[in-house]
Amino acid sequence: MPTDGRNAARPGRAQQEFFLPVLCEAQALLVLVMLAELLVMVLVLAEPMGPGFDWSRLALTSLFVQWIVLLLSAALLCGLRPWLARLHTGVAGGLCCTMVVGLTLLATGLTEYFHLVDRPSTPSDLSFVEFTRYLRHGLIALIMSALLLRYFYLRNQWRIQQQAELQSRLEALQARIKPHFLFNTLNSIASLVPVDAVRAEQAVLDLSDLFRASLGKVGTLVTWKEELALSKRYLRIEQYRLGERLQLDWRIDTIPDDLPIPQLTLQPLLENALVHGVAPRIEGGVIRVEADYKGGEFILCVSNPYDEVAQRKVSGGTHQALSNIGARLAALFGPRASLSVDRRDGRHFTCLRYPCARLTQESSAI
Repeated sequence: MPTDGRNAARPGRAQQEFFLPVLCEAQALLVLVMLAELLVMVLVLAEPMGPGFDWSRLALTSLFVQWIVLLLSAALLCGLRPWLARLHTGVAGGLCCTMVVGLTLLATGLTEYFHLVDRPSTPSDLSFVEFTRYLRHGLIALIMSALLLRYFYLRNQWRIQQQAELQSRLEALQARIKPHFLFNTLNSIASLVPVDAVRAEQAVLDLSDLFRASLGKVGTLVTWKEELALSKRYLRIEQYRLGERLQLDWRIDTIPDDLPIPQLTLQPLLENALVHGVAPRIEGGVIRVEADYKGGEFILCVSNPYDEVAQRKVSGGTHQALSNIGARLAALFGPRASLSVDRRDGRHFTCLRYPCARLTQESSAI
C-alpha cells in the first residue's frame, strides 16, 4: 500500500492534517448522531404510510442506523485513524467507505439472522427480497459515507487554507516589526559611538545576540522567559545611551516562565515607552512593566511618564508596531485579545490581554 513519504516521516503532523476528524470526540459524535437520525426519518417517511405511524419501525430503523452501523463505524474509523492518516487521501477515503459499507452489510445480515425485519410470506420471494435489502442498505451506506467524507475533506482543506493565510499574515506583520526594531536600535548605537566607543562595541555585540534570538520562529509563540530575555538585551543597549535617565520598575514576579507570548511583543511596548516617555525628557523617567496571569488570561501593561510639552518634540515612533501587535494578538487569540492605550495620573499606559494556557499545561493535556 503506497504511503505519503512526508506523512510517514512526520506522523504527528500527518494526523493533524488528515481530513477525517477524530470521531470519538463528543462533538463529532453528536453531529453524526443528528445526521443519522435525520437519515432514519427520511427512510421511514419514504416508505408507504399505513393508517397509523409505525413507531416500532422507527425504533428498529433508528437502532440499526445509530447503534449498530454509525457508532460501530465511528469507533472503527477512530481507532484506525492514525494508520489511515499515513495513506494517500484517495486510498484512505476509499477504505473508509469500504469499511462503512462492510459494517452495514454485516449489520443487515445480523438483522436477517435474528428475524428483526419483515420477511415475505412466499418462500420464493425470500432470496429476491434479501438481495434487494442488502443492495439498498449497501447503496445508502456508500452514498452517505461518500457525502460525509467529502464534507470532511472540504472542511479540512478550508481549515488548512485558513491556517496558511493566518501564518502568512503573521509573518508579514512580524516582518514589519523587525526592520523597524533594527533601525531604531542602530540609531541608538550610532548616537553612542561618538560618546563611548567601547560601549558602542558592546552594544553591537548585544544587538547581534538579540537578532540571533529574534530571527527564528516567525509568527509563532515563545515563552515569557525568552521574550523577557530578548527585551532586556534591547534595554541594555538603550541603557548604554541614556544611562541614569532610563529607570525600570519590573512587577512581573507572578508570571510563569513557560507562559506563551507572541515573539517581539514586549520589546515594541518598551520601545514605545522609551521613545515617547523617557528620551524626550531631560530628567528621563521610569518605565514600569506590570504583568498578571489569572483565570487563564495574561495581562501586560507598560507605562511611562507622559509630558504634553515633551511629546511635541517627538517625531515618528512605534505606532505602526503597536498596530501590528494588536493585529497579531487578534489573529492568534481571537476576539478576546485586546490592546488598549490610556493616560492617567501623568503616565501613558499601553496594555494588552489575551487568553492562554501555560505550555506545560498544554503538553500535559495532549
